[in-house]
Amino acid sequence: MHHDDFADLLGSNARYAEAFTDSGFDGIAKAGVLMVTCMDSRITPLQMIGLRLGDAKILRTPGGRVTHDALIGCILGVHLLNVDRIMVVPHSRCAVGSGDDKFLADKVRDATGADISGMVLGSTPDQEAGLRFDVELLRTHPLMVGRDVLVGGFHYDVDSGRLTQRY
Repeated sequence: MHHDDFADLLGSNARYAEAFTDSGFDGIAKAGVLMVTCMDSRITPLQMIGLRLGDAKILRTPGGRVTHDALIGCILGVHLLNVDRIMVVPHSRCAVGSGDDKFLADKVRDATGADISGMVLGSTPDQEAGLRFDVELLRTHPLMVGRDVLVGGFHYDVDSGRLTQRY
């Protein structure tokens, strides 16, 4: 790897840092919101719900699924970071929602020759069922039950910018 491979991004960061005025936050979710959403670059989590830097915790996973690590983030957010509302937000035209784990593993194997068939990717072509499962997982998890935390399941349309509550 060459040091200039990231020069454009570091240059952009230098300009960003020159105008940066948002220092001093304590890491607490000021609006009490945590969002689990996809890693898709068409999604701007804070902007799509009218929040700003420091207002919410954002966890990004392939497909916006509540993975093991996302679950840990939700638990820590609720118990340590002022989170009292969790939004689970998959989206339209999601590559991870285009098939099951085998389908995606086959695509990776076709592209690279690597066999990732033993990995749990969490993909499902039935995004609605996946969303329902993830919301229920959070609502019934022993470290969430009895807490004053609301869990909602939403769907984001990447073509219209609309967020719709499903659960």
